[in-house]
Amino acid sequence: MPNPVIGFIGYGAMARPMGTNLQKAGYEVFAYTPSGRISGAQALPTPRSVAEKADVIIFCVPNDAAENNALHGPDGALAGLDATKLVIDTSTVSPDQADTFAALAADHGFSLIDAPMSGSTPEAEKGELIMLVGGSDQAVQRAKPILDIVGKLTIHAGPAGNAARLKLVVNGIMGATLNVIAEGVSYGLSAGLDRQVVFETLQHLAVISPHHKRKLKMAEEKNFPSQFPTRLMSKDMGLLIDAGRKAGAFMPAMAVADQALALSNNRHSDEDYSALIGAMERSVANIAHK
Repeated sequence: MPNPVIGFIGYGAMARPMGTNLQKAGYEVFAYTPSGRISGAQALPTPRSVAEKADVIIFCVPNDAAENNALHGPDGALAGLDATKLVIDTSTVSPDQADTFAALAADHGFSLIDAPMSGSTPEAEKGELIMLVGGSDQAVQRAKPILDIVGKLTIHAGPAGNAARLKLVVNGIMGATLNVIAEGVSYGLSAGLDRQVVFETLQHLAVISPHHKRKLKMAEEKNFPSQFPTRLMSKDMGLLIDAGRKAGAFMPAMAVADQALALSNNRHSDEDYSALIGAMERSVANIAHK
């Protein structure tokens, strides 16, 4: 059987390398973005046209509002989805949004898995994302050949909506850990330690993940290319705090990180979220020169 046709709704920094890897594996790839600017895939004019053209529709949009805009209306994806289609939602959205999408799938008869990825653009380019998926066993198995191309590991978190919740666990730990590292750097520099010694030491510690060592390298070089922009990390932390409040979870460290990243977002929205370390370093420098 020929490979199913793939259609992306949203074709930004994470979707593009996923699409490229699928094309290399022999899949035909179409895409829609609101801006109309698409590189590396065949462009389509509306979400509906993607849903009608493709067998498998991959959502990769930044937030709940963008997803709803792509779903609803005469040109929305829902108008083109039927029981033959599989939707893979790789967006990081709120648990409420994931549950609403699952209800829409049940009402309209199409298959759906929520499949937010863990990893940044380097992992996406290498096809080494970790795919967190929620949905029926049948839907997950249908998606597996695609998931195996864009990722190195698929974790089935349970029913639809569970992966959205698990993704907030992952990103909450990422954000809170980054904030703790930034605070440590802030203290070390405030205490008069040599800057190079601080950053070099942290690169050798086993308790700091390879992901965060990459962020420390950006901070050391004072250059924050946007592998994971602050605006998206800040958004995810906000989703987590809201979901945690509803669930009655106790998350004081993550709440502090949410506030720190919200502050950093004011000036570093499109820079990598590791710019928080740079912002704390500059605050220390400002105090030192007073």
